Amino acid sequence: MIGRLSGRIDYRGIDHVLIDVRGVGYIVQVSERTLSALPPVGGFAALWTEMIVREDLMQLIGFMTLAEKEWHRLLTSVQGVGAKAAMSILGTLGPDATGRAIALGDWAAVKAAPGVGPKIAQRVVNELKDKAPAVMAMGASEAPKPALHDDDDDEVIERPAPTAPRTAPSASAQSDALSALSNLGYGPGDAASAVAQAAGEDPEAETEALIRAALRLLAPKG
Repeated sequence: MIGRLSGRIDYRGIDHVLIDVRGVGYIVQVSERTLSALPPVGGFAALWTEMIVREDLMQLIGFMTLAEKEWHRLLTSVQGVGAKAAMSILGTLGPDATGRAIALGDWAAVKAAPGVGPKIAQRVVNELKDKAPAVMAMGASEAPKPALHDDDDDEVIERPAPTAPRTAPSASAQSDALSALSNLGYGPGDAASAVAQAAGEDPEAETEALIRAALRLLAPKG
């Protein structure tokens, strides 16, 4: 199973790229949003990938972030949502807005993706709403690694980012939860208050649990 590729872009199509990895070319399907974020031919790229294997098809799909890949996996777990529809949703909304729409129950935003009807959009929201905080937490804590080009062997060498001082798990979880709520459009004051209250009620809560609790506190009353 191929989960990630790094190499030189040798060709760009309307919905895919050809990435050369040490002399082997991999055709990777990507959304329009991902394609626009990739460098031109000759540039180097790193993509998370999902391999789709069927009786009549073997296909690699590429994503800029691990959170986007996880959203694609969850979207395709919904009945009636195939790889193409999932890519359409992610290509239209992006991973952050997809999480926002699902967490807030905004099926109309999901329906805006080409090829996604209202019934499918409502099913996506209903089935994935409880799973949204976990992916939002993943996206909030995801940090890209800087990549350097090695002129001697035409490879991308990934170097780990400088190690930041470690914080207490509770502080880190609160920071990630606050970031996720900010991405959902909540004001800094409301988000911070909800996260602080949630953390006070459960000091050992991890990021996902804090997001769930804060969303319940921020939900309209009545």
